[in-house]
Amino acid sequence: MGAATLKIWSVMTCRAPVMPKPLFEYGLEDWLHLRPLTHCLKTIRYRGINRWYLARSARTGDVACVARDLRGRKVLATVAFDDPEAIAWQWQLVRRYVPDALYLIADNSASESKSAAIGEIARAHAIAYVRLPANPWRWSRSHGLALNWIWQNVIRPGEPEAFGFIDDDIFPTAPDDPFAPLATQDFFGLVRTVGPRWFLWAGLCVFRFERVKHAPLDFGQDWFAGLDTGGGNWRVLYRHADPAQLRQLDTRLVPYREGIDTADGALQWCGSWLHEIGFTRDRLLDAEKRRVVAAMLAPHLADSPDRI
Repeated sequence: MGAATLKIWSVMTCRAPVMPKPLFEYGLEDWLHLRPLTHCLKTIRYRGINRWYLARSARTGDVACVARDLRGRKVLATVAFDDPEAIAWQWQLVRRYVPDALYLIADNSASESKSAAIGEIARAHAIAYVRLPANPWRWSRSHGLALNWIWQNVIRPGEPEAFGFIDDDIFPTAPDDPFAPLATQDFFGLVRTVGPRWFLWAGLCVFRFERVKHAPLDFGQDWFAGLDTGGGNWRVLYRHADPAQLRQLDTRLVPYREGIDTADGALQWCGSWLHEIGFTRDRLLDAEKRRVVAAMLAPHLADSPDRI
């Protein structure tokens, strides 16, 4: 072996945490295609980008001030992405139905105009707001990186009593306290299982800060182990708990309108929270689903004391 190969092999064998999964889980075909090596190198790259991104400053917002406001509170942080309408609905409904939670907008929008609209909503209604650094990734990897930035730069120094993450297209439709299960467990949400591993879906998950504050949390993906956003916490958090012993968030999928199969267009109920599951690559479908969701939320928004 050359010096470079020996160095890489040393990283793979002596620094096991770099590996996305144990070497014994790779089969013969994986080794023939050098997947342990390529997975190791890609994981090192992803973690390097993660460290670089976490060190970057917010584009807008007083991060230190927002962090101070979290102390001792229960916090729900939403990752906004190019959807001011959803944010306008969500903050009203969270304030109405989860009144004890401090609602925080972490703006990960790619569009300058959409971000400006979201920022205006925050300013007009005194909502905690930061605009995240420009994200080098897209889709799920972008979301995971955003969650890690919020954790490292806002939540961890802020030291809340408890915190949670919600997608920007999920809406409470009845009084709810998602933090209540933390009285008897360290985290709560929708459990997703992939083979021998499991993780909490990043779209609605909450954590007791005191129990996780010293853990090297990673809310990103672990694609090589089959885990989506939030799955990066398997190694440091979830593998130490038995999901069968945890209270979990109930969920069900329903078609967004009568006469179609769920697979052709779904909405998701997570307890009393309505998840739109958008955007797709079908603009007509997205537009029709948005109209359906708007009609479903209209009675709740009409009675909101914070109605826009």
